[in-house]
Amino acid sequence: MARALALATVCLLAAGLSSTAGQGLFGAPFPAENARAAPVRAGSPTALVKPFYEHVGLELDPAQRSHFVDPAKSVLDKSDALRKSGQGECLDLNMALDNAAYDGAEIDNSLKTVEAVKGDEAKVVVAFIVAGNPHRLEWKFKKVDGDWKISDLLSVTGEWALSQYQCE
Repeated sequence: MARALALATVCLLAAGLSSTAGQGLFGAPFPAENARAAPVRAGSPTALVKPFYEHVGLELDPAQRSHFVDPAKSVLDKSDALRKSGQGECLDLNMALDNAAYDGAEIDNSLKTVEAVKGDEAKVVVAFIVAGNPHRLEWKFKKVDGDWKISDLLSVTGEWALSQYQCE
């Protein structure tokens, strides 16, 4: 059953979420005609997401903070402050991987992305399989001064959102 669900997810992603079933599976905050599985354009939301799948834990690197905007930026800043205070960690090291064990080859072979843009908001749905388990995340974006910034990261699979973490 899990493999059938994973295969259905990958097929829907490859099809660009053009069907009503795809809209129901991923939610429909943006019209399906705006979703596409096109080549990655420099500066696009998908181009901003890709490095997080090439370097585990990159989302926690303070040097990457310029790619984020609130509410995600505030949570990451509070997590940094907590870590610097010596009081522990608030966020998992591999949030972009839905906290799954890292297997670069497996993720590279199964990683699919679909981007949807509506005005100054966008989302990138990312799906991949690790150890036979499908994972699906949604990166939310806002356009700020002409550049796309990450405003939140949600795990559809794990049912968590970066914006909901209380790092204090």
